[in-house]
This record gives sequence, C-alpha cells and structure tokens, in this order.
Amino acid sequence: MLVPRVLTALLLVTLLLAPAGLTACAHRAPPRTTLRLATTTSTYDSGLLDAILPDFEEQHNARVDVIAVGTGQALALGEAGDADVLLVHAPAREEAFVEAGHGTARIPVMINDFVIVGPPADPAAIAGMPLASDALAAIAAVQAPFASRGDESGTHTKELALWEMAGFTPDPDAGWYRSLGQGMGETLTYANEVGAYTLADRGTFLAQQRNLPDLSVLGGGDTFLQNTDPALHNPYAVIPVSPDNGNVEHGLAQAFAAWITSSEAQAAIEAYGEERFGQPLFYAAAP
Repeated sequence: MLVPRVLTALLLVTLLLAPAGLTACAHRAPPRTTLRLATTTSTYDSGLLDAILPDFEEQHNARVDVIAVGTGQALALGEAGDADVLLVHAPAREEAFVEAGHGTARIPVMINDFVIVGPPADPAAIAGMPLASDALAAIAAVQAPFASRGDESGTHTKELALWEMAGFTPDPDAGWYRSLGQGMGETLTYANEVGAYTLADRGTFLAQQRNLPDLSVLGGGDTFLQNTDPALHNPYAVIPVSPDNGNVEHGLAQAFAAWITSSEAQAAIEAYGEERFGQPLFYAAAP
C-alpha cells in the first residue's frame, strides 16, 4: 500500500530534519537586553551619547534607553530602582548617593567645564573676568537678566555654589533672576531670546551655538584649556545602581561602567567634537 509508505517517508524526513532545526534554534542570537541609563541633559544635548553608545550596544547585544534629566532627578531614579546606571556631574551628591548604599561605586569618566554666556553687548561688563564668582557679582550689581535652570541639576548645583562664592543669594522672585526649571538646551534658548546671561556646560553650548546667534562666551575662556577658574571645572562619573534598589540590570550596568572607562571609549569621548568645533567637548578622566 502506498499510503503507509508515504507516511513512513515523511516520518523519516521529520526525524532527519529535527536535529538541524534544534541546531538552528541553538545558534539563534539571544534576545537583546535593555540598559536604563539616567544621565544629564548635557551628555544628551551635546550629541556625545549618539556618537559613542552604538559601540556598547553592539559589543553587549544590548539596547541603551537614555533618560536625560538633571543630576538630581537621575539620582532619584537610581534610588527608586528606575535606572540601572547613572552618568552624572555633581560629585558631592554622587558621593552621598554611594555612601547611602544606592550605588556600588562612583567612577570618574570625563571632564569638561562651565562657561558664562550672555548677550554680546555684555551689560554687566563681565568679559575677561578670570573668576566666575566676580562675574556673577557684577551681574547681580546691575541686575542684568540671568536665566537659571532651577532644576536641581548638576549645572544648577554648580550655579548655586558660584553664587555662594560671590557672596550673594539670588531671589527667584526678583525680576532679573529667572528660575526656569528647564534643561540646558531650553535654558540656552530662553537666554538667547531674552538677552540673558546663564551658566552652561561648554559642550552643550558649542553643540547648539549655531542656533544661539545672540549669545557669546563671556566667562571661562575660549577652550577648556584656557579656562583659568578651577571652580568652573565639570567632572562626570558613572555609577552602577545597587541591585538592592529593585529590579536592576546590575551586571549590564557594571559592564557599561567598564566599557565607558576603557581606553577605546575614552579615546572616542576625547575625539568627539574635535573635527566640528576644533576642540573636544569632553576630556577623558577615567582612572
């Protein structure tokens, strides 16, 4: 009878092909894991992350979900277990975060600097002042418009420290001091539109300068290497979030910390911006 013979043949073919099918399944690529990176708006707005993250994603078969917020919000996300790793720039707050057990280590990654930008007319005459604290005191003396991020970011933290060095406590209710509660890009756009001074990280300002025709660097020098005020230095660190904080991809976070401090990633960080701006937007600072 033909029917049993056909069935037998089909059974043999199925048995012969089964190992091949199992082998194909065994060699199928594992699913991509997701790393939640909470970082500052400066690393995002400057374009740095778009330039360097694809290398990590390819090496580790991972997708990096970037959450760009102020450092204060990034630390809060880490504490709540809503981020796996942080890339932030407020050293004192970062050290307190690690000491409280929310992060496993604070590892230096890179450094750039802050600059004071403002209208080219410079109504407070701060251009050329070597110290940012003196420049802020001059702005306050004439009550020239000043745009503050006002968002508990690393930049906002630095700004408040500089006002303290200047011996002045800015009043958000004063008409000339505008606390915006916005990121760096939005604050620069506002300052450009209304002719205000503001404190910005150099990287974001350079990356967005073509859209800011009415702002110039008035404090901090033309490059990081020409900035003579150490109070304007801006160090960044990576912090893997503690696995005790919740459902955290701690192993992948540690891999990210190892990758971003590797010689290859550090070289990529320092190369970023050189061709377009004639200077790096960040300098390598890993141990």
